[in-house]
Formats: sequence, structure tokens, C-alpha cells
Amino acid sequence: MHKAGLLDLCVRAWNSVRMASSGMTRRDPLANKVALVTASTDGIGFAIARRLAQDGAHVVVSSRKQQNVDQAVATLQGEGLSVTGTVCHVGKAEDRERLVATAVKLHGGIDILVSNAAVNPFFGSLMDMTEEVWDKLWMDKEKEERMKETLQIRRLGEPEDCAGIVSFLCSEDASYITGETVVVGGGTPSRL
Repeated sequence: MHKAGLLDLCVRAWNSVRMASSGMTRRDPLANKVALVTASTDGIGFAIARRLAQDGAHVVVSSRKQQNVDQAVATLQGEGLSVTGTVCHVGKAEDRERLVATAVKLHGGIDILVSNAAVNPFFGSLMDMTEEVWDKLWMDKEKEERMKETLQIRRLGEPEDCAGIVSFLCSEDASYITGETVVVGGGTPSRL
């Protein structure tokens, strides 16, 4: 084979690998799946809901406040995504039942459940937490900079940093993965 033919073969092979790794060859890996995501009108939950919907799932979002649900649904539907929502405080049984019933009524069942509801943005010992931390802010620039220094990638995570791995784990691409712990932590040491 001459140089031009070999080069052409290498270019085609590289483009094939690049397209496969970027998802360009597969559209909608979650097509016809129904995803229910708790606490999904802001932050990580919202990013996960968006990504699951972008990957083809019908997503039911939830939040404790109707105005947050309405805003998230409007935003995601405005992007052409299949999203509905309902109020749900995961600490209330009747709200959890309504959330599941909504998904079943609208879509016939649930394929994916992302339990995203959480309350604590603090890194460190619970004994060191102040009253303000219990009330949720992460606005201390000094602590933020110290945290960045401990991360191998030297930046704090963004909600979208979690969304891709969730979508992957919900797809058939992860069908042979069982019982694993996947840490989305920017290289921070982790242990369970």
C-alpha cells in the first residue's frame, strides 16, 4: 500500500474512533426511557435532568417549590426536550407517591431513578460546621481556594461534570457494570 492509501486509511480510522468516543455515531442512547430525578430544578439535579433528556429520555423533574418546577420545565421544554415535573419534598411520603404516580400516569412506568436530593455543601468534619453551613452557602473564597489546591485538576466541579456519568450509567453502554463506585471528584482522595 502506498503512503497516500495508508494515510487515508489512518484518517478514516481516527475519524471513526473520534466519532464513536464523542457519541456522534449513536443518537439518543436513552430513547424511550423514563427518568425520574429528585431535586432537579437547579444545580446537579438540573444538569442531570437536562443531560438525560438530551440523550433521549422522557424526564420528570421535581422540587419542593412549584415555581422552581415550572421554571425548570419551561427552560428544558424550551430547549426541545421531553420534560414534565411535579412538586416533591422527598421527606414526605405523599410527595414521593405523587412523583412516582405522575411518571407512571404520563409515561407508563419508570426506567431510571436518580435520587439527587441532598443538603450539605460542606467539606470537612461535621464538628467544624458553622450554623451558616447548615443553612447552605459555599461563598468563602479562602476555603474555595484551599479546596482547589487539594484537587488534581485545580478547579471545583460544575453540575455538568456529574451529568455525563449519570447518563452513561443509565445507558446500555454500562450494561456490564455492576457494583462499582464511580467517584466524580476532580481527583480528590476518596474512600467509602
